[in-house]
Amino acid sequence: MDRRVKWRLAVVLAVLVFSLWSALPLDKKINLGLDLKGGMHLVLKVDTSQIPPKDKEDAIERALEVIRNRIDEFGVKEPSITRQGMDEIVLQLPGVTDRRRALDIVGKTAQLEFKLVVEDPQLLAKALKGEPIPEDYEVLYDEEGRPYLVEKKPLLTGDAIKKAYMSFDQYNQPSVSLEFTPEGSKVFAEITRKNVGRNLAIVLDGKVQSAPQIREPITGGRASITGHFTVPEAQDLALVLRVGALPAPMKVVEERTVGPLLGQDSIRQGIKSALIGAVLVFLFMLLYYRLAGLIADVALLFNVLIILGGLGLFKATLTLPGIAGIILTLGMAVDANVLINERIKEELRAGSPLRSAIRAGYEKAFLTIVDSNLTTLIAAVMLFQFGTGPIKGFAVTLSIGILASMFTAIVFTRLVFELLLEYTGLSRLPMSSVFEGVKIDFLAWRRWAYLLSLAVIVGGAGVFLYRGQSMFGIDFAGGYLQEYRFDHPVDTAKIRQTLKELGVENALIQRFRDDKSSVIIRTKDDVVDKVDKAFGEKLGAKLLRVERVGPSIGKLLKKKATLAVVWSLIGILVYVAFRFHHWNFAVAAVVALLHDVLVTLSFLAFTGRQLDLLIITALLTIAGYSVNDTIVIYDRVREKRRVMRRAGLYEIINTAISETLSRTIITSFTTLLVVLSIYLFGGEVLNDFAFALLVGVISGTYSTIFIASPLVLVGRKVRT
Repeated sequence: MDRRVKWRLAVVLAVLVFSLWSALPLDKKINLGLDLKGGMHLVLKVDTSQIPPKDKEDAIERALEVIRNRIDEFGVKEPSITRQGMDEIVLQLPGVTDRRRALDIVGKTAQLEFKLVVEDPQLLAKALKGEPIPEDYEVLYDEEGRPYLVEKKPLLTGDAIKKAYMSFDQYNQPSVSLEFTPEGSKVFAEITRKNVGRNLAIVLDGKVQSAPQIREPITGGRASITGHFTVPEAQDLALVLRVGALPAPMKVVEERTVGPLLGQDSIRQGIKSALIGAVLVFLFMLLYYRLAGLIADVALLFNVLIILGGLGLFKATLTLPGIAGIILTLGMAVDANVLINERIKEELRAGSPLRSAIRAGYEKAFLTIVDSNLTTLIAAVMLFQFGTGPIKGFAVTLSIGILASMFTAIVFTRLVFELLLEYTGLSRLPMSSVFEGVKIDFLAWRRWAYLLSLAVIVGGAGVFLYRGQSMFGIDFAGGYLQEYRFDHPVDTAKIRQTLKELGVENALIQRFRDDKSSVIIRTKDDVVDKVDKAFGEKLGAKLLRVERVGPSIGKLLKKKATLAVVWSLIGILVYVAFRFHHWNFAVAAVVALLHDVLVTLSFLAFTGRQLDLLIITALLTIAGYSVNDTIVIYDRVREKRRVMRRAGLYEIINTAISETLSRTIITSFTTLLVVLSIYLFGGEVLNDFAFALLVGVISGTYSTIFIASPLVLVGRKVRT
């Protein structure tokens, strides 16, 4: 056995063993994202506006510690609590779907104060009328809106609390019992001794919980907070008081809650679409390339194993977009195998022996494979850099998949061919040929193509501008999204009537194409609790997920999405210019991928879909795919210029397009197979994402032939 073959065999076996070790068992090595197993993703903004500049950093750190302690007390398994930026905290709470309880525990400042009530009805009446009162007095309200005139300065705060726990009062109603520290006990005893007969307001976050009368000095170091509590509310209040108050108020600026039912559906639909997409690609490769297709199919399975191993190695989290990334990688990974097989086929047609044809096929396809995959990798890196949550999961999966597909195509499949040549005496490698000998003057159609593209893009821009803010999903426009599933299909009119009875105006109701039992409600304000209650009681609905994005986060996400697109374009432009030594190639490639992005946006506008983070993910994937496709032709142009020295660039480009047409169509077809699988079987969450990819792949194939290649001629004398 040749030394190089031995090295390839050793490397392949090492990667195989390492991938198995990193990936198995799957349930232990790979974490599921919140969108698959259910849970909450929260972004909290700490309001430090009232804190002196020198104390702000300490306040953020103390807030992190308090939040961490509260989550630990709440009993969440494997939470993730991290700081983001200057004043934000990101929480990942797996398995937590009771959003109201979680928000109360996490977001409640829990600033407990004991203040004396001022029994002066006339002064209270003046305050309620807006007339001036002494500066050391203020008016506070209880849960039912009753006003209390109290002294501003608290006599005791929550810092004096040693213990807090749920108990029951004399009427057997839930309450919160407090035990003071030794110092707090002394202070509380002194307060009650001096103010017998007066009312003492127990104030939590600026709201009066109760205001009992002090009948006698309380020396036992105990007190209680009574009110209209349920048992869980009393338990949660005791929890936050026990842990301690936040140093500053918190505001939830982003929330994504996924119920376990939706998570299970996502896993089921993701696996289903993956299997269908894989089977379609495997069958096509086997039928079209036969033995070479079978080898490519085995390489694709190896590719999936390496992806799973990579996810396990880096402790990455598998999200629903991540599953889509694996499926998409299957279609895109075929590209390298198609390039190699088409090159081998060309060498065989030229009369080369099989061994020489295989060697030449790999050598000639190598640079094209590297170039085309690296441009897609640039887009994936930008997605990771500027993406959030599940989008990062997609970027990680796609990046690992790109590297894995290069390895399996270049190293693994070549090893299999060499072993077959060595030990089976393989002498024939039959493959189908659909576009063999095609010679079409593609460039003659370029002006018609320009007009067609311009019409679609201008029309799309018009619809985009006409729709205005409605073009943007919750990620960019902000607001609230709720998804429900009903026991039985419910008419939209009945849903709208129920919302009207609740006083919910201007709600956007979205029904699903194939699932009449589900509905999405979009609103500007937080009406989740009352809508959830009414839908459950009247319509038999279950809440599947909640998303909330504040206006500031929406602007930030829009900015990040724009940066991701811009930097991807710059990265691809620089790389293509460097590889082909001509800026006209690079500019033409970038104009073509911009064309594909704009065409996709146009069709999103035409079909009434919205722009969100998943669509941005699709657009960057399209950009990488589009350039991938274009580079294959550019590489062939570069090769043909060395051979066709007397021919003009017009003829060379036409020849390059014709010779690579088989690869272009086959790669696009296999990619479309898996994208179509996601579109039809991947569920509603991925439906818009898959639609964008469908349009993008078709547009990418069209622009490669009719936009990117002809644009290279711009500014040159064309000799036809």
